[in-house]
Order: sequence, then structure tokens, then C-alpha cells
Amino acid sequence: MGFTCGIVGLPNVGKSTVFNALTGLKAESSNYPFCTVEPNRGKVAVLDGRLFELGRILRPEKVTPAWLEFLDVAGLVEGASRGEGLGNAFLGHLRVVDALIHVVRLFAAGDIAHLPGAVDPVRDIRLIETELLLADLAIVERRLERSRKSARVGQKEACEEVERLDRMREFLGRGVPLLRLRPWGREEESLSRELGLLTARPVLYVLNIGEDQIEARERIVSELKRDLGVSGDLLLPVCARLERELAELEAEEKEAFRKEMRLGPPVLDSLVGAGYRLLDLVTFYTVVGTEVRAWAVRRQTPVGEAAGKIHSDMQRGFIRAEVIRYEDFVRAGSEEAARQMGFVRTEGRDYPVQDGDVVRVRFH
Repeated sequence: MGFTCGIVGLPNVGKSTVFNALTGLKAESSNYPFCTVEPNRGKVAVLDGRLFELGRILRPEKVTPAWLEFLDVAGLVEGASRGEGLGNAFLGHLRVVDALIHVVRLFAAGDIAHLPGAVDPVRDIRLIETELLLADLAIVERRLERSRKSARVGQKEACEEVERLDRMREFLGRGVPLLRLRPWGREEESLSRELGLLTARPVLYVLNIGEDQIEARERIVSELKRDLGVSGDLLLPVCARLERELAELEAEEKEAFRKEMRLGPPVLDSLVGAGYRLLDLVTFYTVVGTEVRAWAVRRQTPVGEAAGKIHSDMQRGFIRAEVIRYEDFVRAGSEEAARQMGFVRTEGRDYPVQDGDVVRVRFH
């Protein structure tokens, strides 16, 4: 199990180039708007040192990592929320994602057209944010109209939904992304998911810089952090063209080139770390038969719910979970030895899964 990130941005900012660098695929990337009409999809394994160590100790037939899926849609333009440039169709593809990766152009490259004119990252970010806000507002207003009709005939659930939708509409109408409404309850989270509201999704800004800007990337991040009023953790500078080229090299060549160009960690490693922080994810592990597997869930997820990520039967028939800390499992060297050493705990369905837990679910 992994999570899905939707890649958004204006046309010709390097979205498909970033997608190719992340996935190692070769989605078309051209110097004209709407090159990407149908969304590109790519899945990559999340590199996990703890999973590697469990595999080394247990030598299972199969080691299965958590997965990260990327969804690359065509560039959005001003008016996308009203359908300009097929905007409604492109936005529709994004409504199932867990987080958004907003690719922002900083490279100059005069031979690559930039529809809004001169490169201006703050303006471009605000433009996309506005389109997402307007698209969400339209959805909330349509649902609100339906819910009010049901509320008039006394439906209790509809009355409660009207209150939630009214609050959402107020924020969106003031230009405030729904993400700032958090923390919110399960009902708001469920409604947001059902409606596919994009401004409720956490956003990571990938700053697509040119080769001549690599040395200045810290300054660029500092300036945008100030101008946008966001945490520096949400700003990831990447030279997408170089990263795409590196994806095609052998491991030793990659490492040497990264050091020479002072590129820092691979973009996938940086993005996975940022994605886990954005979504507040933790990783737990299962050892079943001949397979060791990693699973990603949100922090504080009850183990009974986490069991459902493995298989719905486990959640329905949940009896108990037997939990071993990763460090204790490695120290013991096997599940049987961990039992003998007293490292195994028995937990009920409400136990919040902790990062690094090795879990065995007992169920009917």
C-alpha cells in the first residue's frame, strides 16, 4: 500500500519531466501546451532501509515495499475551473489523489514557451491556487444546494452536512484553502474525500530550476518561503532536466554526477520524505508466510483499521494484533525468538500503529 500524488502546474513548467525523473518512465514532454492529455501514471517502490534489513535477516521469498504512485495531468491554465483548456477534465483526474505536487517554473530557457509571460513563480502559484479554489467552490455550492433541499424536509444528516458545507463555502469564498480548516473531524474528512476537494489536499512545491540556479537554490527557497508565507519544508528545488537524464544512468555514474553537480539527494528520496511528512504517514511491516511487506498508513491509525489495508477480512474478523518493535525484532532475529525474549505485545483494535511496528493480525 502506498499513496498517490497528483502533479499539477501551468503548461511547459516541466511536470512531465519531473514525472519521468521520478518514475524512470518516458512520458511525452514537448514545448507546447496540453502535450499531456490523458494522465500519465507511474508507480515507484519506496526505498526502505528497515525493510531491507528485515529481508536480510529473514531471507523470505518475497520482499514487498510500500508504493508511491504519481499522476501527471496536463497543464492548467487561467479559467481551468470553468473548463478552459479542458480544465474540468484535468481537475477531475486529480480528485482521487492524497497530495498535490505543484511544479513551479524557475528556469529561464527562452526557447520553451511560458504562457503567462515572464517567469514569475509567486504569480504562477497564485494562479493555480485560484483555479483550485474556484473549482472546489463550484462543487461545494452544488452539493450545498442539494443538501439544503433535503434539510428542508427534516433530514438530520442533511442539516449537519449543510453546516459543514456552509463553513467550507465561507473559507473558499474568502480565498482560503480548505487545508487550513484542519484539524477537522471524521465527518469533514469523509465529505472532503467524497467531493474530491483539491484545496483540502496537502501541497508540495517542486521548484524546477535551471542548471545555472543549482548553486543558488538555498537563496531561492528562502526568498519564496518569505514571499509565499509557507514552510521551507514544502519547497523542494529540483533541476528536472538533469534528474531525468540521471534516471537513465547506472548507479555509480549517478553518484559521481550528483557529487560533481552538487545536486544533493535524488529527487525521489527527497520527495518520498516530504510526502510522508505532508501526509503524516508511518510505516509498519508484516511477516506472513514467505513474504515481508511494508505498509504506509496515517499516524494514529487504529490497528484494526490498518488491518483492513492488508485485507478487508482482517478488519471484519479482527481479534487482536501481536506487535513487535522493529528494533526488538532485529535484535531477536526472528518472530519466534522475539516471543521467547518477551518482545511481543498483544494489542486491541484501537491501538494506534507506530512507525516501525512489525504486526501480526489474528482474525476470524
